[in-house]
Amino acid sequence: MKKSQILSAALTLCIVCLSESAVAQLTSQQKTYTRADTLRGSITEDRAWWDVTHYDISVRPLYHDKSLFGEVAISFKVVGTGKRMQIDLQQPLEVLSVDWRGRRLPFIRSGDLFYVDFPEAPATGSRHTVRIRYGGKPTVAVRPPWDGGWIFSKDKTGSPWMSVACQGLGASVWYPCKDHQSDEPDSARMNITVPDTLQAVANGRLRGTWPAGPGERTWSWAVTNPINSYNLVPYIGKYASWSETYVGEAGPLDCSYYVLAYNLAAAKEQFKQVPPMLKCFEHWLGPYPFYADGYKLVESPHLGMEHQSAVAYGNGFMNGYRGRDLSQSGWGLKWDFIIVHESGHEWFGNNITSNDLGDMWIHEGFTNYSETLYTECHSGKKAGSEYSIGTRALIRNEASVVGPYGVNDEGSGDMYYKGGNTIHYMRQLFRDDEKFRMALRAMNDSFRHRTVDYADVVSFWSRAAGMDLSPLFTQYLKTTQIPTLDYRVRGKKLEYRWTDCIPGYDIPVEVVLDGGQKLWLTPTTKTKTVALPAATKEVKVAPDFYAFAKGE
Repeated sequence: MKKSQILSAALTLCIVCLSESAVAQLTSQQKTYTRADTLRGSITEDRAWWDVTHYDISVRPLYHDKSLFGEVAISFKVVGTGKRMQIDLQQPLEVLSVDWRGRRLPFIRSGDLFYVDFPEAPATGSRHTVRIRYGGKPTVAVRPPWDGGWIFSKDKTGSPWMSVACQGLGASVWYPCKDHQSDEPDSARMNITVPDTLQAVANGRLRGTWPAGPGERTWSWAVTNPINSYNLVPYIGKYASWSETYVGEAGPLDCSYYVLAYNLAAAKEQFKQVPPMLKCFEHWLGPYPFYADGYKLVESPHLGMEHQSAVAYGNGFMNGYRGRDLSQSGWGLKWDFIIVHESGHEWFGNNITSNDLGDMWIHEGFTNYSETLYTECHSGKKAGSEYSIGTRALIRNEASVVGPYGVNDEGSGDMYYKGGNTIHYMRQLFRDDEKFRMALRAMNDSFRHRTVDYADVVSFWSRAAGMDLSPLFTQYLKTTQIPTLDYRVRGKKLEYRWTDCIPGYDIPVEVVLDGGQKLWLTPTTKTKTVALPAATKEVKVAPDFYAFAKGE
C-alpha cells in the first residue's frame, strides 16, 4: 500500500472511531459472557502464534449409533512465539491422541477446547503439522440450521441422509480446529468414509474414491482456495447428479448439482435458475470467487447454508422462501430464495469474511442486498426497490446489528433486512448506479479471499462514495433509532433537521414534495433552511431511503 493510501485509510479510521466515541445512545448487549466465551471468541496467546494453512480431515460417521471417528491433520505456519496450542473441539467429542513429527504430544481438556503442549517453541517462520485422532458422539442438530450440529436423518425411502450445519456454533462441533473466523486455511481436503450404498459430497472438487473396507467407500474432496472452517461440511446420501458449464467472466465455470435421486426431475427444472443468477451476480459483484473449486448445489436435510463451492439447498424446489415472499411485494416469488441468497454468500461471507462473529452483518447485510440486485436483474429496477422496501416490515429494531467482539456472539437478526436497507440507502447516495456497481465489484476484488473488520468496510465505502459514511453505518448498525427528518414549511421555505439520531448525524436524504417533485437535502442535527421550488404542505422521505419524516 502506498504511503498516501495508508494515511487516507488511517484518517478514515480515525473519523470512524471519533464519531462512534461521541455516540451517547448506542445500543448495548445485556448478555453476560464467560471466560469460555472469550477463549472461543478471541485470539488468545495460545492461538496467536500459529496460522492455519491446511486442514486434512478424515471422518467416518456411524449412522446407527450417531457417532463419528476421524483424524485431522492441521498444517500451520509459526508467526510468533509460543509452545502451547489452543485447539477447539466441542464436547462430547474427545481427543484420542495428538502427534507431531513422530512424537506423541501431551494435551489437556478445558471445556470445549484442549491445549496441546510442544516440547519447545517452534521457530518463527517454520511450518508444521499436528495429527489429531478424535471420536465419540457429536452434538446432534435438533432444528438445523438454526441450532446446529451433526444431522443424522433419513430420506423419504428410509435411507440415511447426513450432513452438518454449524455456522455460529462452530466447526469444532464436529472436528478439531482453530475455530475462529479470522484464521482461514489456504486449502483443505476431506476424506469421508461411508457405506458403499451412499455417496459423500463435500467442498471443492472430487479427487477420487476407493474401497475402505467391507461394504464401505471413501470419497475424497479438496478445496484449493481459502475457506472458513464452518463452511467445510460433508453431505452423505443417495444422490443423483449432473453437471453443466457456465461461461463466466473468468472463463468456463464447472457447475454440479447433487440431489436425492427421487428429486432429480424437479431439481433439473428448478436449478435452471443458476446460470442467470451467476450472470447477474458477476455483473454486479465481480467474477465468481472460486472458479478453481467450481460451483455446486447440494440437496441438504435442512433449509440451506452458504457452504463454499458446495451450497446447501433444502427449499423444496419452489420459489420464494419455502413458497413465501419475505418482502410481501410479490417479487420474492419470482425466484428461489435459497438458491439466490446462499449463492450470494459466495461473494459475501465466503470471499469476504468478517474477522469476528460480531460483524456478521458484513455477510448477511450485503447478501440480503444481493436478493435486491437479483430481483432488479430479473424484473427491473423498480421491482428491486420494491423488494428491498418490502423487507423493512421484518426489521425489529430491538438491538444493535453489530454484536459484541471477542466473545463469539453475533448481533441482532436485523443484520439481514436492516443491513440490506442500509446498503440500499447507501446506494442512493452515489446518485450513479454504475459507480455503485463498480464499487461493489471493487470491494470483492480489494478484499478477495480475505477477512475484514467493521472499520475496513466503512473505510472502503467512505472512499468509494467520496464522503464520510461512518455516521450512516453507526446509526443503522449500532443503534435502534431510525433517523427522522423534522421539518416545518414556512411559505416557500423549508426548515429541517435530523432527530432521533446520533450526535452530528449529517447524511443526505432525498425528499418528495406535494407535486411529486424531488429534492435532495443535507440535514444535520441543527436546523437548516432551504427555498422550495414550489408551494408544498407535506414533505415525505423518498421511498428508497430508510428514514422517517415528521412535520408540524
